[in-house]
Amino acid sequence: MKIALIDYGGGNVMSVKNALLRIGQSPQIIRSPENLFQFDKVIFPGQGAAGQAMKALIEREFINPLQYLTVPFLGICLGLQLLFERSEENETEGLGLVQGCTKRLTSEPLKIPHMGWNAVKYLGKNPLFEGIPDESYFYFVHSFAAPIIEETCGITFYDTPFSSAIQKNNFFGVQFHPEKSGEVGLRLLNNFLQL
Repeated sequence: MKIALIDYGGGNVMSVKNALLRIGQSPQIIRSPENLFQFDKVIFPGQGAAGQAMKALIEREFINPLQYLTVPFLGICLGLQLLFERSEENETEGLGLVQGCTKRLTSEPLKIPHMGWNAVKYLGKNPLFEGIPDESYFYFVHSFAAPIIEETCGITFYDTPFSSAIQKNNFFGVQFHPEKSGEVGLRLLNNFLQL
């Protein structure tokens, strides 16, 4: 199986690579889209600010190839947020693969960013969560969050609910970091690779 990890200069690439190595996979880090369509799975380990990430994706000419991808795609953290039309962070236009806008968390008196372990409540059945008990805890680090939409398959509460997992066709996104979430995170990554 050929797995691409997209490196746009600001992602959590090495942590995700190390997690995949632990489950017996050897992903390839790519910095340009020229060979993107040769891969069986594509993972976008997002980290940092939305505006900076989209600027890097535009400069590296990833936008159109990503929008027309037909193999399973997993966006992690910022990688989920950029699937949306817009983000309030830096007033950024996203990839537009799902409708809606990610907004800054306003969870007073809770701390922002939302950092640490939190539960994910499943909405229906999704192959990402196969064999993982409902309301399992995953590790989060974020200040912006996606709304609950038709494509939401997991929600998390941080004073108010937000989408912690979405799926639209071959595009999957998780707000948490599976690579930092212990055994349940490794199971989720393995489930994604079985799609």
